[in-house]
Amino acid sequence: MTTEVPQSLIDEVLTAVGSTPDRLLQILVGLQSRLDYLPPALISRLAARLGIARARVEGVAGFYSFLHLAPAGRYRVRFSDNIVDRMLGSEALSEAMCARLGVRPGELSEDGRVMISTTSCTGMGDQGPALLVNDRAIGRLDPQRVSEICDLILHDTPLAAWPPELFAIDDNIRRADALLTSHLAPGSALAAAMALGREGWLAQVQASRLRGRGGAGFTTAVKWLACRDAPGERKVVVCNADEGEPGTFKDRVLLHRHAELVFEGMTLAAWATGAREGFLYLRGEYAWLRPRLEAVLAARRAAGLLGAGILGATGFDFDIAIHLGAGAYVCGEETSLLESLEGKRGTPRIRPPFPVTHGYLGHPTVVNNVETLAKTCLIARDGGAAFAASGTAQSAGTKLLSISGDCARPGVYEYPFGVSIQQVLDDCGAVDVLAVQVGGASGVTIAPYEFHRRIAFEDVPSAGAFMVFDSSRDIFEVARNFVHFFAHESCGFCTPCRVGTALLKGYMDKLADGHGALQDLADIDWLDRLLKNASHCGLGSSAPNPVVDTLLKFRPAYERRIQHADFQPAFDLDGALARAREMTGRDDAGAHLDSGTGVIR
Repeated sequence: MTTEVPQSLIDEVLTAVGSTPDRLLQILVGLQSRLDYLPPALISRLAARLGIARARVEGVAGFYSFLHLAPAGRYRVRFSDNIVDRMLGSEALSEAMCARLGVRPGELSEDGRVMISTTSCTGMGDQGPALLVNDRAIGRLDPQRVSEICDLILHDTPLAAWPPELFAIDDNIRRADALLTSHLAPGSALAAAMALGREGWLAQVQASRLRGRGGAGFTTAVKWLACRDAPGERKVVVCNADEGEPGTFKDRVLLHRHAELVFEGMTLAAWATGAREGFLYLRGEYAWLRPRLEAVLAARRAAGLLGAGILGATGFDFDIAIHLGAGAYVCGEETSLLESLEGKRGTPRIRPPFPVTHGYLGHPTVVNNVETLAKTCLIARDGGAAFAASGTAQSAGTKLLSISGDCARPGVYEYPFGVSIQQVLDDCGAVDVLAVQVGGASGVTIAPYEFHRRIAFEDVPSAGAFMVFDSSRDIFEVARNFVHFFAHESCGFCTPCRVGTALLKGYMDKLADGHGALQDLADIDWLDRLLKNASHCGLGSSAPNPVVDTLLKFRPAYERRIQHADFQPAFDLDGALARAREMTGRDDAGAHLDSGTGVIR
């Protein structure tokens, strides 16, 4: 592909998505969709056009894994690399595709046609193994389906002409409760809230005791009140749809089947706070959902549910735009998300100040999870007291769980808070269970003696992931996969996380390779304390969780990998000199190192 980029193409994208620096990420996403990658000439022209430093444009492009500064092929294939997809055979399928297409993992094919790599999670754990081809998702992979995909690529078949059944994605709703069984007409929840007035509506949200469903569990009414009362006329509502935690896919289902509830919930937040603009931050792995979501937004505008004078109320002006992410797990953290929304690298901010007072472009901003916003529609319909009547004393309402792994019926399950882990396992058909990972990689590992515990903020909180592992699994390898995930997804901003996650990965790999020693377990414990106390954001502080949990509850899985009581180097010094011996023609004793002491014999 030529590096010449016509100015008309840049102008076309700027006209479509905006021409201010805060739109930089959306501009880069739009340009790459037309060019397949972002050539140097484009970076330079775009920087000049936006009036910003070239280093900023290149820095943003280099931060997001779905953006490419070098040719990446007409077909960019990314296999989901989370532990559940691996358990289902994704590695073997990826190797088969690479062999068939004659390409090495992570490298561009010689003809420039295809690149095959991995992404941390596609949000398809209920129907894996899965992959993305450009911005389209394909699940339920098997050798036959992989062969069919290879044929299409080898014949240069445009993605639009691929068989539609390849892209069929199931919702897999296995148990529905208050939210998933709701059938609210568009605008009905909003009309009910508006009839209460802004203060009356906020009072109902307070009475509901609704807490954020993104995992942190912050009280929704407190957040909305703080934003409403913060100085400044411009208020913003942001829906965090960057569902990047491995093993989580409930937001995918809500956005696909109940987008009306999500957008109505955003509008309810705007009614409470006085916000006039809203953003749905959609993870790059869910780009295939965007056309459907845009259609729902257009229908709501046509029905008077978005735009100026919503439902005829003078002064109630609010609209929503979709902002597409580009492959960065850290952007699920709300301040990283705001940085990305402003067209920057997704580096977490120092707090305080908090987003409710200094959020998007410095304006008071409410950031809520997809499920949280959808739940507000139930409060508007039934009232706060009715919502609070289910669940537990500290966890009102229901919770959606994304269940995957070793079970007969993976999918989305909705339960009132307080359901036991054993009940969930029984319902999804899990038997002979060794462990459950609740809350994703950053969550908690539950052993069989804990299956009486309950899903609730006061016991086992969860953003939604619920991964099941039976007795055939190696829990050490499960933890090692999570550690690799954190090392890959660290944004690199703070040294404790950047270096600490890499060190933790090194220790786990050392144990896996048979070089482990008891001292390594002590060093892992030291790293845990360092990361928890010194990391800038939650990614670093939660990175050791799967190792610490499994060390405590499944220590034999680690001990059987320990070959030495004292330190054992993982690096083969004598082996490193093999090339030098070959070049010099020496293989006598003096050309070797003693493996125990590292000195020349």
